[in-house]
Amino acid sequence: MFCLVFGLVKAPDWHWGDPRTIGFLVGALVLGAAFVLRQSRAAHPLLPLTLFRSVSLSAAAGLTVLMAFPMYGAMFFITFYFQGVHGLSPVRTGVQLLPMTAMIIIGSPMAGALASRFGPRPLAVGGMGVAAVAMLGMATMGKEAAGLETAVWFLLLGIGLSPVVPCVTQAILSNAPLRLSGTASGLQQAAMQVGGSLSTAVLSAVMTSRVGGTLGGHLRDAGVPADHTRVEQAKGMVAQGVAPVPPHTPEPLAQRITTAAHHSFMDGLHTSFLVAGTVTALGALLAVLVRADPAKGGAPPAP
Repeated sequence: MFCLVFGLVKAPDWHWGDPRTIGFLVGALVLGAAFVLRQSRAAHPLLPLTLFRSVSLSAAAGLTVLMAFPMYGAMFFITFYFQGVHGLSPVRTGVQLLPMTAMIIIGSPMAGALASRFGPRPLAVGGMGVAAVAMLGMATMGKEAAGLETAVWFLLLGIGLSPVVPCVTQAILSNAPLRLSGTASGLQQAAMQVGGSLSTAVLSAVMTSRVGGTLGGHLRDAGVPADHTRVEQAKGMVAQGVAPVPPHTPEPLAQRITTAAHHSFMDGLHTSFLVAGTVTALGALLAVLVRADPAKGGAPPAP
Protein backbone atom coordinates (compact mmCIF):
# COMPACT_ATOMS: atom_id res chain seq x y z
CA MET A 1 0.00 0.00 0.00
CA PHE A 2 2.86 2.39 0.74
CA CYS A 3 4.42 1.77 -2.67
CA LEU A 4 1.07 2.14 -4.44
CA VAL A 5 -0.06 5.32 -2.68
CA PHE A 6 3.38 6.98 -2.76
CA GLY A 7 3.84 6.16 -6.43
CA LEU A 8 0.43 7.63 -7.32
CA VAL A 9 0.97 10.77 -5.27
CA LYS A 10 4.43 11.48 -6.73
CA ALA A 11 3.60 10.54 -10.32
CA PRO A 12 2.40 14.05 -11.37
CA ASP A 13 5.73 15.51 -10.18
CA TRP A 14 7.99 12.71 -11.38
CA HIS A 15 5.87 12.02 -14.51
CA TRP A 16 4.20 8.68 -15.21
CA GLY A 17 7.04 7.30 -17.33
CA ASP A 18 9.74 8.13 -14.77
CA PRO A 19 11.67 5.06 -13.51
CA ARG A 20 10.83 6.02 -9.92
CA THR A 21 7.09 6.05 -10.61
CA ILE A 22 7.26 2.75 -12.48
CA GLY A 23 9.44 1.27 -9.76
CA PHE A 24 7.00 2.08 -6.95
CA LEU A 25 3.97 0.85 -8.90
CA VAL A 26 5.70 -2.37 -9.96
CA GLY A 27 6.92 -2.79 -6.39
CA ALA A 28 3.31 -2.55 -5.18
CA LEU A 29 2.32 -5.36 -7.57
CA VAL A 30 5.23 -7.58 -6.54
CA LEU A 31 4.73 -7.04 -2.82
CA GLY A 32 0.97 -7.53 -3.17
CA ALA A 33 1.53 -10.85 -4.96
CA ALA A 34 4.03 -11.88 -2.27
CA PHE A 35 1.47 -11.09 0.44
CA VAL A 36 -1.19 -13.22 -1.26
CA LEU A 37 1.29 -16.08 -1.71
CA ARG A 38 2.36 -15.88 1.92
CA GLN A 39 -1.23 -15.84 3.19
CA SER A 40 -2.14 -18.84 1.05
CA ARG A 41 0.63 -20.93 2.67
CA ALA A 42 0.67 -19.67 6.28
CA ALA A 43 -0.67 -21.98 8.97
CA HIS A 44 -2.29 -19.02 10.75
CA PRO A 45 -2.77 -16.31 8.08
CA LEU A 46 -3.41 -12.70 8.96
CA LEU A 47 -6.08 -12.64 6.24
CA PRO A 48 -7.51 -16.12 5.45
CA LEU A 49 -8.04 -16.16 1.69
CA THR A 50 -10.88 -18.64 2.14
CA LEU A 51 -13.06 -15.68 3.08
CA PHE A 52 -13.01 -14.60 -0.55
CA ARG A 53 -14.68 -17.80 -1.71
CA SER A 54 -17.89 -15.95 -0.96
CA VAL A 55 -18.74 -13.78 -3.96
CA SER A 56 -20.98 -11.58 -1.84
CA LEU A 57 -18.31 -11.00 0.81
CA SER A 58 -15.71 -10.20 -1.85
CA ALA A 59 -18.09 -7.80 -3.58
CA ALA A 60 -18.93 -6.09 -0.28
CA ALA A 61 -15.22 -5.65 0.53
CA GLY A 62 -14.60 -4.19 -2.94
CA LEU A 63 -17.65 -1.95 -2.56
CA THR A 64 -16.19 -0.63 0.71
CA VAL A 65 -13.04 0.44 -1.16
CA LEU A 66 -15.00 2.11 -3.99
CA MET A 67 -17.33 3.87 -1.55
CA ALA A 68 -14.33 5.78 -0.20
CA PHE A 69 -13.96 7.73 -3.48
CA PRO A 70 -17.00 9.96 -2.87
CA MET A 71 -16.79 9.78 0.93
CA TYR A 72 -13.09 10.60 1.41
CA GLY A 73 -11.33 11.43 -1.84
CA ALA A 74 -13.85 13.91 -3.21
CA MET A 75 -14.48 15.59 0.15
CA PHE A 76 -10.74 16.12 0.52
CA PHE A 77 -10.82 18.55 -2.40
CA ILE A 78 -14.14 20.23 -1.66
CA THR A 79 -12.53 21.77 1.43
CA PHE A 80 -9.94 23.39 -0.85
CA TYR A 81 -12.81 24.68 -3.01
CA PHE A 82 -14.51 26.43 -0.09
CA GLN A 83 -11.37 27.70 1.64
CA GLY A 84 -9.13 28.47 -1.36
CA VAL A 85 -11.60 29.63 -4.01
CA HIS A 86 -14.38 31.05 -1.80
CA GLY A 87 -12.13 32.15 1.07
CA LEU A 88 -14.24 30.53 3.81
CA SER A 89 -12.83 29.68 7.21
CA PRO A 90 -12.47 26.02 8.26
CA VAL A 91 -15.53 26.36 10.52
CA ARG A 92 -17.73 27.81 7.77
CA THR A 93 -16.45 25.10 5.44
CA GLY A 94 -17.60 22.49 7.94
CA VAL A 95 -21.02 24.16 8.07
CA GLN A 96 -21.27 23.86 4.28
CA LEU A 97 -20.76 20.09 4.61
CA LEU A 98 -23.40 19.66 7.33
CA PRO A 99 -26.20 18.55 4.94
CA MET A 100 -24.16 15.49 3.93
CA THR A 101 -23.11 14.73 7.50
CA ALA A 102 -26.66 15.10 8.82
CA MET A 103 -28.09 12.73 6.22
CA ILE A 104 -25.46 10.08 7.02
CA ILE A 105 -26.22 10.39 10.76
CA ILE A 106 -29.97 10.13 10.20
CA GLY A 107 -29.99 7.69 7.30
CA SER A 108 -27.55 5.02 8.46
CA PRO A 109 -29.66 3.65 11.36
CA MET A 110 -32.76 3.70 9.16
CA ALA A 111 -30.87 1.88 6.42
CA GLY A 112 -29.72 -0.78 8.89
CA ALA A 113 -33.33 -1.54 9.80
CA LEU A 114 -34.42 -1.63 6.15
CA ALA A 115 -31.50 -3.89 5.21
CA SER A 116 -32.60 -6.40 7.85
CA ARG A 117 -36.03 -6.54 6.23
CA PHE A 118 -35.26 -6.30 2.53
CA GLY A 119 -31.61 -7.39 2.37
CA PRO A 120 -28.57 -5.23 1.62
CA ARG A 121 -28.60 -5.47 -2.19
CA PRO A 122 -31.34 -2.98 -3.16
CA LEU A 123 -30.17 -0.39 -0.65
CA ALA A 124 -26.51 -0.72 -1.64
CA VAL A 125 -27.29 -0.50 -5.37
CA GLY A 126 -29.63 2.45 -4.92
CA GLY A 127 -27.32 4.25 -2.51
CA MET A 128 -24.27 4.03 -4.75
CA GLY A 129 -26.40 5.09 -7.72
CA VAL A 130 -27.64 8.20 -5.91
CA ALA A 131 -24.10 8.98 -4.74
CA ALA A 132 -22.85 8.69 -8.33
CA VAL A 133 -25.51 11.17 -9.50
CA ALA A 134 -24.45 13.56 -6.73
CA MET A 135 -20.77 13.32 -7.68
CA LEU A 136 -21.49 13.88 -11.37
CA GLY A 137 -23.69 16.83 -10.41
CA MET A 138 -20.89 18.32 -8.31
CA ALA A 139 -18.65 18.07 -11.38
CA THR A 140 -20.84 20.78 -12.97
CA MET A 141 -20.45 23.32 -10.14
CA GLY A 142 -19.10 26.66 -11.23
CA LYS A 143 -16.44 28.75 -9.55
CA GLU A 144 -19.09 30.94 -7.92
CA ALA A 145 -21.56 28.20 -6.94
CA ALA A 146 -23.98 29.41 -4.26
CA GLY A 147 -24.50 27.72 -0.92
CA LEU A 148 -27.92 26.36 -1.88
CA GLU A 149 -26.54 24.71 -5.04
CA THR A 150 -23.76 22.94 -3.17
CA ALA A 151 -26.10 22.00 -0.29
CA VAL A 152 -28.41 20.15 -2.70
CA TRP A 153 -25.57 17.98 -4.01
CA PHE A 154 -24.19 17.34 -0.51
CA LEU A 155 -27.67 16.39 0.71
CA LEU A 156 -28.04 13.96 -2.18
CA LEU A 157 -24.57 12.53 -1.52
CA GLY A 158 -25.43 11.94 2.13
CA ILE A 159 -28.68 10.21 1.15
CA GLY A 160 -26.73 7.94 -1.19
CA LEU A 161 -23.88 7.05 1.17
CA SER A 162 -25.95 6.55 4.33
CA PRO A 163 -27.21 3.01 3.51
CA VAL A 164 -23.98 1.65 2.08
CA VAL A 165 -21.96 1.16 5.29
CA PRO A 166 -24.61 -0.85 7.18
CA CYS A 167 -25.33 -2.88 4.04
CA VAL A 168 -21.71 -3.90 3.44
CA THR A 169 -21.32 -4.64 7.17
CA GLN A 170 -24.29 -6.99 7.02
CA ALA A 171 -23.06 -8.65 3.82
CA ILE A 172 -19.51 -9.19 5.08
CA LEU A 173 -20.42 -10.52 8.53
CA SER A 174 -23.30 -12.71 7.41
CA ASN A 175 -21.21 -14.40 4.71
CA ALA A 176 -18.20 -15.11 6.94
CA PRO A 177 -17.92 -18.29 9.05
CA LEU A 178 -18.73 -17.54 12.69
CA ARG A 179 -15.18 -18.38 13.79
CA LEU A 180 -13.84 -15.72 11.40
CA SER A 181 -16.39 -13.01 12.20
CA GLY A 182 -13.73 -10.92 13.99
CA THR A 183 -11.39 -11.22 11.02
CA ALA A 184 -14.23 -10.29 8.68
CA SER A 185 -14.93 -7.17 10.72
CA GLY A 186 -11.24 -6.31 10.55
CA LEU A 187 -11.34 -6.86 6.78
CA GLN A 188 -14.11 -4.29 6.45
CA GLN A 189 -12.19 -1.72 8.49
CA ALA A 190 -9.02 -2.36 6.51
CA ALA A 191 -10.93 -2.02 3.24
CA MET A 192 -12.27 1.34 4.39
CA GLN A 193 -8.75 2.58 5.27
CA VAL A 194 -7.32 1.27 2.00
CA GLY A 195 -10.14 2.95 0.09
CA GLY A 196 -9.57 6.25 1.87
CA SER A 197 -5.84 6.24 1.15
CA LEU A 198 -6.21 5.01 -2.41
CA SER A 199 -9.03 7.39 -3.33
CA THR A 200 -7.15 10.41 -2.04
CA ALA A 201 -3.98 9.35 -3.85
CA VAL A 202 -5.75 8.66 -7.15
CA LEU A 203 -7.78 11.86 -7.14
CA SER A 204 -4.72 13.87 -6.05
CA ALA A 205 -2.85 12.53 -9.07
CA VAL A 206 -5.80 13.35 -11.34
CA MET A 207 -6.16 16.84 -9.88
CA THR A 208 -2.46 17.72 -10.10
CA SER A 209 -2.11 16.34 -13.63
CA ARG A 210 -5.15 18.27 -14.83
CA VAL A 211 -4.00 21.49 -13.17
CA GLY A 212 -0.54 21.09 -14.69
CA GLY A 213 -2.09 20.68 -18.13
CA THR A 214 -4.37 23.75 -17.97
CA LEU A 215 -2.60 26.28 -15.75
CA GLY A 216 -0.24 27.58 -18.42
CA GLY A 217 -3.10 28.24 -20.85
CA HIS A 218 -5.20 30.07 -18.26
CA LEU A 219 -2.24 32.23 -17.25
CA ARG A 220 -1.51 33.14 -20.86
CA ASP A 221 -5.20 33.92 -21.46
CA ALA A 222 -5.01 36.29 -18.47
CA GLY A 223 -1.95 38.00 -19.94
CA VAL A 224 0.49 36.51 -17.43
CA PRO A 225 3.79 35.10 -18.80
CA ALA A 226 4.08 31.41 -17.88
CA ASP A 227 6.82 29.01 -18.87
CA HIS A 228 6.90 25.27 -18.20
CA THR A 229 9.15 25.58 -15.15
CA ARG A 230 6.91 28.13 -13.48
CA VAL A 231 3.81 26.01 -14.11
CA GLU A 232 5.51 22.91 -12.67
CA GLN A 233 6.48 24.84 -9.56
CA ALA A 234 3.02 26.32 -9.06
CA LYS A 235 0.70 23.40 -9.89
CA GLY A 236 0.95 21.87 -6.42
CA MET A 237 -0.30 25.09 -4.80
CA VAL A 238 -3.03 25.58 -7.39
CA ALA A 239 -4.24 21.99 -6.86
CA GLN A 240 -4.97 23.03 -3.25
CA GLY A 241 -6.93 26.10 -4.33
CA VAL A 242 -4.08 28.49 -3.55
CA ALA A 243 -3.16 31.18 -6.08
CA PRO A 244 0.66 31.37 -6.59
CA VAL A 245 0.91 35.14 -6.25
CA PRO A 246 4.51 36.27 -5.51
CA PRO A 247 5.03 38.81 -2.70
CA HIS A 248 4.75 42.50 -3.62
CA THR A 249 2.86 41.72 -6.83
CA PRO A 250 0.80 44.70 -8.07
CA GLU A 251 -2.91 44.24 -7.34
CA PRO A 252 -4.13 44.08 -10.98
CA LEU A 253 -1.54 41.39 -11.82
CA ALA A 254 -2.32 39.51 -8.60
CA GLN A 255 -6.00 39.45 -9.55
CA ARG A 256 -5.21 38.02 -12.98
CA ILE A 257 -2.99 35.30 -11.49
CA THR A 258 -5.67 34.43 -8.92
CA THR A 259 -8.39 34.20 -11.56
CA ALA A 260 -6.25 31.96 -13.77
CA ALA A 261 -5.32 29.75 -10.83
CA HIS A 262 -8.93 29.34 -9.74
CA HIS A 263 -10.02 28.47 -13.28
CA SER A 264 -7.31 25.80 -13.43
CA PHE A 265 -8.30 24.49 -9.99
CA MET A 266 -11.92 24.15 -11.14
CA ASP A 267 -10.75 22.21 -14.21
CA GLY A 268 -8.98 19.77 -11.91
CA LEU A 269 -11.92 19.62 -9.50
CA HIS A 270 -14.37 18.81 -12.28
CA THR A 271 -12.15 16.04 -13.65
CA SER A 272 -11.61 14.58 -10.17
CA PHE A 273 -15.35 14.55 -9.49
CA LEU A 274 -16.02 12.92 -12.86
CA VAL A 275 -13.54 10.17 -11.95
CA ALA A 276 -15.08 9.78 -8.49
CA GLY A 277 -18.57 9.67 -9.98
CA THR A 278 -17.55 7.03 -12.51
CA VAL A 279 -15.96 4.87 -9.80
CA THR A 280 -19.10 5.27 -7.67
CA ALA A 281 -21.27 4.18 -10.59
CA LEU A 282 -19.08 1.09 -10.99
CA GLY A 283 -19.66 0.50 -7.28
CA ALA A 284 -23.41 0.46 -7.93
CA LEU A 285 -22.87 -2.32 -10.48
CA LEU A 286 -20.68 -4.25 -8.04
CA ALA A 287 -23.37 -3.90 -5.36
CA VAL A 288 -25.63 -6.15 -7.45
CA LEU A 289 -23.53 -9.08 -6.15
CA VAL A 290 -24.00 -8.13 -2.49
CA ARG A 291 -26.41 -10.19 -0.42
CA ALA A 292 -26.71 -11.45 3.13
CA ASP A 293 -26.52 -15.17 3.81
CA PRO A 294 -27.05 -15.98 7.51
CA ALA A 295 -27.58 -19.64 6.59
CA LYS A 296 -23.80 -19.98 6.20
CA GLY A 297 -23.32 -19.71 9.91
CA GLY A 298 -22.08 -16.15 10.01
CA ALA A 299 -23.25 -13.27 12.11
CA PRO A 300 -26.98 -12.43 11.93
CA PRO A 301 -28.22 -9.38 10.02
CA ALA A 302 -28.06 -6.09 11.82
CA PRO A 303 -31.14 -5.50 14.04
